[in-house]
Amino acid sequence: MAAQNDLRPIIIKKKKVIGGDGHHGGAWKVAYADFVTAMMAFFMLMWLLNATTEQQRKGIADYFSPTVPISRISGGGDGSFGGDSPFSETVVAQNGTGASDQRPTEGRQAMGMQGSDHSPDALEAAALQDVETSILGGNGDSRLEDETLQHVQTRLSDEGLVIEVFARPGAPLFTEDGLTPEPWFGDVLILMADLFGTVTNTIAVAGHVRSAPVVVATDTSWDRSSAQARAVRAALETAGLDRNRFRRVTGFADSSPAVSDPMAPRNDRIEITLLRSYP
Repeated sequence: MAAQNDLRPIIIKKKKVIGGDGHHGGAWKVAYADFVTAMMAFFMLMWLLNATTEQQRKGIADYFSPTVPISRISGGGDGSFGGDSPFSETVVAQNGTGASDQRPTEGRQAMGMQGSDHSPDALEAAALQDVETSILGGNGDSRLEDETLQHVQTRLSDEGLVIEVFARPGAPLFTEDGLTPEPWFGDVLILMADLFGTVTNTIAVAGHVRSAPVVVATDTSWDRSSAQARAVRAALETAGLDRNRFRRVTGFADSSPAVSDPMAPRNDRIEITLLRSYP
């Protein structure tokens, strides 16, 4: 038996090992890294939307827009007009406009000052836009504190420039008597009176109040909104605004809430409108 086992053939198996397979299948890591980056950017965006005011968000958007100047003062130019002359087609003026009306810069086009477009309504729209920019600090220099800017919103409508000043939780517009503006609100009215002196538009003042939490026997919301609108008109006059410029002073009670909750402090607001002269 031993002799038979010695006659069996010897079989040798060789296993061929090929290296370099260790990194196969790692493409998922790149996709995962892209996903994490996108999620981080998303959460940063959500945080910015929650932590900034509307004016700050507008400033951030303007900063990343290549067509919007960061500063109204652009530098450059020479001569007595700072580069803003009929011969300054290739020179950027120091006042941020530059060029002439035949070949306007983007700033002049945005204000409607293109070619022969010097119509009264275009010039008025540019003046209202300047007032809005000065209030919100769109040129990077606001005369209002950041906390105060959270109470102010503006919009250009067919009627004119609407400046809305509203209450926030813990920060009402008026003191306990309901007719005396809070100090911060008084500062806003003084600024408005100063800026309104740069234009000649007539003015409309509207008062709005929030709904009462309980049903009362006598509804005083109409009287309160009207009285607060009159108090704002008086404060603007005291700050130096001509009384003949007021077109109307109106109280709307709680008939036009700004948010869905009729009892929210946000509904306590004053709307001051610079009315268009050329509708």
